[in-house]
Parts: sequence; structure tokens; C-alpha cells
Amino acid sequence: MRIVPLLIAALAGASMAVQGAFNSVLGKKAGAFEASFVVHVIGSILLGGLLVLGMGQGSLAKLKEAPWWSFLGGPLSVLIIWGVLTSVGAVGVSSANTAIVSAQIVTALILDFLGLTGQKVTIGWMKLLGAAFLIAGVYFLLRDGS
Repeated sequence: MRIVPLLIAALAGASMAVQGAFNSVLGKKAGAFEASFVVHVIGSILLGGLLVLGMGQGSLAKLKEAPWWSFLGGPLSVLIIWGVLTSVGAVGVSSANTAIVSAQIVTALILDFLGLTGQKVTIGWMKLLGAAFLIAGVYFLLRDGS
């Protein structure tokens, strides 16, 4: 198991929960689409600055080599930011993130099985059992009551 990439993923996951809370507050004040727009503009400015400083590790010229569908991450980012800030504002950080993470894992298992990124992953009984436990956990985390 490679620990550094997993720690980076955990940091991204924790950041997503915090970002969802921040964006929800911004969305309640300015509106969901307006908040999403501002978040994307600020992120674009930050990334642009990092590229200008030479912190990129690739080449923008190679974008033409990417398949057309790989550019759908941009529209999906809009959907993600809007969906997170809207759902967190309606049901709270923990419930929204429970739904988000469970959908991410199920979708990720399907994408790994299909080999979308070039790494086809075998989905054995242990992963299926883990998914079943996840679904059970989601049920207990989201059901009403104490």
C-alpha cells in the first residue's frame, strides 16, 4: 500500500468536507450559482498563479492529446461544487458527505472495473463485501432517529 497518495487523498477528502461547509455559508448569502462561480474564479486565479510561478508538472500544449471526454471534468466540477454547497446547506455536513462519499466509492468501483483511467482493477468478493458494509453504514448514518 502506498501511504503518501492515500494521505493526499485523505487530505482532499477532509478538505472537501470543510469546503462544503464554507461554500454552503457563501451560497446562503450570495446564492448557489453565484457562490459556485466565485469559488471557481478564486480557484482559477490560484492555479493560474501557480502555473506562472512554474509549479506545473506537465505541459498545456499536450492538452490536444487528451480524449474529448476527459474535458468533462470542468462541467463536472461545477456540478460538484453546486451539489455540495446545496446539499450541505440543506442536510448538514455529515449527512451530505455520507451520501457524497458513498456515491463516490460505488462509482469509483465501477470506473475501476471498467478501467477508465487505464488501470483495470479486479473487483473481488472483499471489495464487494466492503461495499455492502458501506451501504449498511450509510443506512445507519442517514436514517432518522438516535
